Amino acid sequence: MIFLIGKNNIQMLSITMNTNGMINTIHPTLIWNDEDVVLIDTGYPGQLNEFRNCFEQVGVPFEKLNKILITHQDIDHIGSLSSIVEESTNQIEVFASEIEKPYIQGDKLLIKITPESIERAIASLPDEATDEFKNAFKNRLENPPKGKVNHVLIPGTELLICGGITVIDTAGHTPGHISFYHKESKTLIAGDALMIENGQLNPSNPQYTFDINQSIKSVEALLDLEIEKIICYHGGLFEGNIKERLGEIIK
Repeated sequence: MIFLIGKNNIQMLSITMNTNGMINTIHPTLIWNDEDVVLIDTGYPGQLNEFRNCFEQVGVPFEKLNKILITHQDIDHIGSLSSIVEESTNQIEVFASEIEKPYIQGDKLLIKITPESIERAIASLPDEATDEFKNAFKNRLENPPKGKVNHVLIPGTELLICGGITVIDTAGHTPGHISFYHKESKTLIAGDALMIENGQLNPSNPQYTFDINQSIKSVEALLDLEIEKIICYHGGLFEGNIKERLGEIIK
């Protein structure tokens, strides 16, 4: 699925992984024109080849990627950041919020990675998960990926690239979570500020949210935007009664 808006293009990517019986699909976003190729979020660790394949399917050379925007610090959003940057023959600039930057760079431990959360995550694995897989999974959580952030994004500002991308403060899922509004296509790239379950737009999953009350409060700011499409990292594309549904979420 590609939205063609003048000289600017948007592609919602779909990357599905089967990890020891667990199926999980994520939806990073690619925005590009003749001058810039922008990737929003970078998946789990070890997904460099999946991103290369997605670029090839869309018809955008991976080597033209020159900007990465990160919504927040969670492993499934920063996992392949360092490998994408290191493997590219192009110079890639990485952008994130000031609050999230030290977590992404590894200067601070990821805020949700605690001994308790690691044990809960391991306990949630399927019964058929092998001890080898459990140990590898635990090691990945205890040693999360990290990558250098070149530029700090300030909520409310507009990046003058690909028709205009506005930085939206959607704190709550993590303390410095941000979303992006692509002006020309009227598309909100929500990150984990919103999710889709069974076809319905929902707030961030409370189980994985740092401050659910703040997260829902952040949704209020989205009502001021003229949104025709929402890309949720977990769930994919939502269209239709967007303002009505956002209003229901914040009640």
